[in-house]
Amino acid sequence: MTAALLYPFILVAGALQAIGNAMNAQLRGRMVNPWLAATVSFLPIVFVFTTLFFTMPTPLPSLDSLSKMPWYAPLGGLAGAVAVFGGLAFIDKVGAGPFNGLTLTANILTSLAMDALGLFGLQAAGFRPMPWLGGLLMAVGVIFIARSGGKSNGGEGHGMSGKLLYPFILVAGALMAIGVVWNAQLRGALENPWLAATVSFVPVVFVFALMFLLRPSPLPTRDDIAGVRWWMPLAGITGAVAVFAGLLFVDKVGAGAFNGLLITANLLTSVALDHFGWFGMKQVKAGPPRLIGAAVMVAGIVLISLF
Repeated sequence: MTAALLYPFILVAGALQAIGNAMNAQLRGRMVNPWLAATVSFLPIVFVFTTLFFTMPTPLPSLDSLSKMPWYAPLGGLAGAVAVFGGLAFIDKVGAGPFNGLTLTANILTSLAMDALGLFGLQAAGFRPMPWLGGLLMAVGVIFIARSGGKSNGGEGHGMSGKLLYPFILVAGALMAIGVVWNAQLRGALENPWLAATVSFVPVVFVFALMFLLRPSPLPTRDDIAGVRWWMPLAGITGAVAVFAGLLFVDKVGAGAFNGLLITANLLTSVALDHFGWFGMKQVKAGPPRLIGAAVMVAGIVLISLF
């Protein structure tokens, strides 16, 4: 199967990731405690992938493949979870627009750098100007969409204190891209994709559960629990499709194309979710800035994918 034939699956994964983010936002609102919400979101993922592994336990990794596994490979899930922590800790301080713009721009540029230099087992493609131009266009598109989305929780006027957090947010975005490639390394070493997905998510659940035990308040009330819709705890599973797609496809299409397609589908779906107010999202009509940003992002991913 050629790389281009995998693009539709990656786009669907990106769209589901955006839907999962919207569902997670509703879950966080009902669970009150962000660490509890994250634990509830990630636990079903581990259950599903563990069940699938026990259902399809072959192939199993050999001692030789395990011995060649890089030490960082099992940490791919944790690397990606840094962005989740960044959202929990910083989004109310810098605003949703700057946070998403910074993380996704860092993700795109880090992905292109990994492809160019052949980092973490990827095949080195060298510096090619057209993909980098595409990355620049995607960054511009992200900024258009993010800035037109408004600020949350008093995002206006964060001033210098908010800007001091920008380096940490950029690191979180870079780790999002790196985590995808580490997961691909894990998949190669463990051979069984269900086992690889389980190993990737177990440390994430452990960290969030530990944080909840350390900071157990506030807790949701009975009214909060009563307001949990059946689909809210499934947010993590919906978003996990993107992680599983990374396990399978990133080494076939390259980090730049994979993350570019994923981010494009994610943001375009997010624009649609906001425009129609689906999954309890506050309705934000898609005006000219958002549509321009979407068009620029599509142009960017075309350059990354074709060149």
